[in-house]
Amino acid sequence: MNEVMLEYTDLDSPVHKLTGATKLICLILWAFASMITYDTRILAFMVIAGLVIFKISKVKFKQVSFVFYFILVFLLINNIAIFLLSPLEGVEIYGTRTDLFKIAGPYVVTKEQLFYHLNITLKYFSIIPIALLFMVATNPSEFASSLNRIGVSYKIAYSVSLALRYIPDIQHDYRNISFAQQARGIELSKKAKLIDRIKGSASIIMPLILSSLDRIDVISSAMELRAFGNKKKRTWYSARPFRMMDYISIGLLVVLLAVSLAFIYINGGRYYNPFV
Repeated sequence: MNEVMLEYTDLDSPVHKLTGATKLICLILWAFASMITYDTRILAFMVIAGLVIFKISKVKFKQVSFVFYFILVFLLINNIAIFLLSPLEGVEIYGTRTDLFKIAGPYVVTKEQLFYHLNITLKYFSIIPIALLFMVATNPSEFASSLNRIGVSYKIAYSVSLALRYIPDIQHDYRNISFAQQARGIELSKKAKLIDRIKGSASIIMPLILSSLDRIDVISSAMELRAFGNKKKRTWYSARPFRMMDYISIGLLVVLLAVSLAFIYINGGRYYNPFV
């Protein structure tokens, strides 16, 4: 059976040709640009640009689809929770109130509140494609060498590399344990009720933790036997130097962050207000 895993895939694309350090720096700059602003125009641009970059990377959507759907559910729950806790948050932010219809009690749907939820949604969707792309388009070993090259301790860089490398292994373990549970009569397919599927998934957690701890013990023993960490420096098989495209990519993200900061000054705050 073909499994769709959230793991690195070696493709011939401009995104894959960037060094791991460049991708990390660009991800950090992109995240800062998205987090510091609620300007709808900037967020909409970032959503479109993120989708274009994802398309250029040649990564198939099905490789990240299950994570994407999980985030969609989380976003829906988050928006509902915000409305239930503060139904007039948008009114307080934008300083005007345009009622559309009343639900019950203090829960009134306003244009300002809907616009506020739109910005929250855009904020999530501006980051999601780039974050997922970073995970599936970055070679863990090359990423570690790039981090070490820009001054990060090779011990820390190698730890990050191991974390990225073993995400697919954890997914494989989850699938295998799930199949084993189903073979014992625990229904986890779509045929089962939602509450039964949740209980069945919860029963996978403990075996998954134990298998992960066992893997950690094996890896740490192997690294100790090879005297990992005894030297101040180490060489890297997959090291790659920075190229012109790396500097251009970082430069473009610096410009994006600067524009995001400039719009905060122009708007007199983080929020773009179309109601005044």
